[in-house]
Amino acid sequence: MSPCRPSPVFEIIPAIDLQGGRCVRLVQGDFEQSTTYGDDPPAMARRWEAAGASRIHVVDLDGAKAGGPRQLEVVAAIVKAVQVPVQLGGGLRTAEDIAAALAAGVDRVMVGTKAIEDPTFIDKALGRFGPCVGVGIDARDGRVAVRGWVDMSDVDALDLARSMEARGVRTIVYTDIGRDGMLTGPNLDAMSRMADAVPDVAVIASGGVGAPGDILALASTGTVGVIVGKAIYTGHVDLAEAIKALAAKQAAGTTEGGTGAC
Repeated sequence: MSPCRPSPVFEIIPAIDLQGGRCVRLVQGDFEQSTTYGDDPPAMARRWEAAGASRIHVVDLDGAKAGGPRQLEVVAAIVKAVQVPVQLGGGLRTAEDIAAALAAGVDRVMVGTKAIEDPTFIDKALGRFGPCVGVGIDARDGRVAVRGWVDMSDVDALDLARSMEARGVRTIVYTDIGRDGMLTGPNLDAMSRMADAVPDVAVIASGGVGAPGDILALASTGTVGVIVGKAIYTGHVDLAEAIKALAAKQAAGTTEGGTGAC
């Protein structure tokens, strides 16, 4: 497949969060509230691909906390297990980290902490790796969190997004930490504001999905996709049915998806 291939419609993107080689989910980014959902990440990826996923989102939780990739062997195994593109976030803070992730077969990387602490790094990364570098913005009450959500900054999420857009970033994953893992519904207003703030950026929403209707609502916010984690592991959302429902709504012309281009 071509790297960073565009997706023409709103995507429902299943998440695989890795901790110690296992598939886990956290609650509001709290490493002390970790639930294991599987010991075979490649098999999990195949499961989501079989359900119709057009992309897989992988997070190296250990890497995010440690400040450098810790799960690249597992990530490479996931990439080999599926035909759909895989994007990776968590602990990617050097050019070498990004190069290693792309060498493992990842389609797109999401840089988080480094984008805040050294914005010029993004310039260099885009210059070397092009649009296969995106930015992950994780926020609580509009303020950006860093280092695996352990530390809060004073940076405003919308301001950061605008600065990244100006630097040439074309993909942002925007996570509302307060909603993540809670199954209480996404922050639709926050996602709409983010999409409106950076019209030249493909914004992927993350955090809070607890029912199929949440996905349909997000598809009308101007975002180009949604990352779904806990809801598909607990059964609150049937991924295959959600993908079919979204496709039907899009076919009827009632949902406007973005380009999804990276």
